[in-house]
Amino acid sequence: MAGSDLQRISRLGRYLGRDRRRLLLTLVLLIPVALAGAIQPLLVGQAISILRTVSGATNEAVAPILQPLDSTLALRLIIVALLISVLVRLALQGVQSFNIQSVGQRLTARIRRDLFAHAMDLSLRFHDRMPVGKLLTRLTSDVDALAEVFGSGAVGVLGDLVTLTVIAVTMLLIEWRLGLLLLVSQVPVTLVVLWLQGRYRKANYRVREELSQLNADFQENLQGLDVVQMFRREAFNGARFQRTGLAYREAVNGTILFDSSISAFLEWVSLGAVAIVLALGGWMVSSGAMGLGILTTFILYSQRLFDPLRQMAERFTQIQGGLTAVERIGELLEEPLEIRDHTRAGSANTQDSTAEGASPAPLQVMPSSRGEVVFEGVHFAYRPDEPILQDLSFRLAPGEHVALVGPTGSGKTTVIRLLCRLYEPQQGRILLDGRDIRSLSLPDLRRQLGVVLQDTFLFSGSVGDNLRLDRDIDDKQLKEVCRDLGLSTLLGRLPQGLDTELRERGGNLSSGERQLLAVARVAIRNPNVLVMDEATAFMDPSTEATLQRDLDRLLERRTAVVIAHRLATVEAADRILVLRRGRLIEQGTHLQLRAQGGLYAELAELQERGLARL
Repeated sequence: MAGSDLQRISRLGRYLGRDRRRLLLTLVLLIPVALAGAIQPLLVGQAISILRTVSGATNEAVAPILQPLDSTLALRLIIVALLISVLVRLALQGVQSFNIQSVGQRLTARIRRDLFAHAMDLSLRFHDRMPVGKLLTRLTSDVDALAEVFGSGAVGVLGDLVTLTVIAVTMLLIEWRLGLLLLVSQVPVTLVVLWLQGRYRKANYRVREELSQLNADFQENLQGLDVVQMFRREAFNGARFQRTGLAYREAVNGTILFDSSISAFLEWVSLGAVAIVLALGGWMVSSGAMGLGILTTFILYSQRLFDPLRQMAERFTQIQGGLTAVERIGELLEEPLEIRDHTRAGSANTQDSTAEGASPAPLQVMPSSRGEVVFEGVHFAYRPDEPILQDLSFRLAPGEHVALVGPTGSGKTTVIRLLCRLYEPQQGRILLDGRDIRSLSLPDLRRQLGVVLQDTFLFSGSVGDNLRLDRDIDDKQLKEVCRDLGLSTLLGRLPQGLDTELRERGGNLSSGERQLLAVARVAIRNPNVLVMDEATAFMDPSTEATLQRDLDRLLERRTAVVIAHRLATVEAADRILVLRRGRLIEQGTHLQLRAQGGLYAELAELQERGLARL
């Protein structure tokens, strides 16, 4: 685990490259800060030695630079030096703290940006198995914990080590016997603290996992709030959420136990060290082997010696939490991209999602699309034991309108997902105008496709922004397109037209209105291949009639793949493909398939009687 931690930290360390100057300045300041802190007990001890010398004591060690001076002047110089050391230390610590926090925030922003980009690039297969709440935890609290590793945690530990070194050297120079005694006591203390930190690391990983589950449950209940309320699941879901919350609380209690154990252990050891210094130092002062000023210096040093250890223990707690975050974030960043552009140089190293023994074609640029779509021996399964498509082959001629028909689970939606490269087939290939779609860049491929799904997703923002998406088009052109598409009536009903702000998922629009906008934003892109999943399913008859003319114009001279459940839509298709259990069992026109008396004829007859959908 330690090796993998170092690898992940070194890999994430590249995010600090832009802030190397700030980090270098922070590291350089560690030494003067430590010296300013270490000189204060020495000055206090010198002040006591001078006062004892004035009262007649002969065994006090006064610094040579102060011996020729009058006692009053020497004390004033010590007070001034003490004040200067305090002010310098506070000022330098302020600069350090500002730099550390600044670097931490920059680091957080960069890692979160890359995590978001990587999550957007991951295939739907990954997101199908990763709950949104767990993903959000990695993008939020895990990134914040990681910032502490590179910020206050790591830099703070270095500062504590420097402080500990300076104090240790100073003690050995002043009185090596007491200094050596105090330093030897640090060895078992350090071993115990490291053991407790290892236990804390395991407990903290469980905390992160339980927090992810807590967020996932919360997000799921908010998304399905209408179902929760309609079916009166508040009490049941509340009890389940309570169990998740209790599991999270128990996990947090485990980290609190180890954290408090470390603090209590160090407190007892520091008190014991002070007692030993008092006992031994008192005997040495009584025997004349050491002055009271040196004893006072060592008492102060013994207290300060454990301050870095105490702070290091607290920071190690932060670091252990951060290392857990490093592990979880590293797992996400290391998640391979299943859907990716195969470049000329790197195509051989990418994940093999091609047909048996085949390698992806070099990346190509598509000059102009005619709209020919070919499936050749495509096999696909979401899970190895449940094949969805089996040896599926068909060809769509340029400009041909094809309807996909079949029972639920026959693979109709999967065909659309594979065509858009949201998933990769395990075997076979898909061609667009004779080119394997894996050899086309994703932006180029999806620029040729216009997809209208049954479940329309709208982003929060203005209506105009949802229509534009990635197209650079001004308001005047957008209004003209909307007028041509028959959206003037809809925009007239909205308070601010194209500038009307939409709530999350377009919650302030009806289902039919959202579907109108979905069709319009596809029409704006002028695709060569149109894919429609019952685009008029949520429209009332009058709205559907208004849109039908524009749909006909949108379909004109374009290849169209339509998942249809209405007999009228299917009858208008040039050809009908009938799927069952992932296999193409029938194809032909409406009249041809009715005459065959197969599955399509059965489904059509049942729908005419109002007993089933196609």
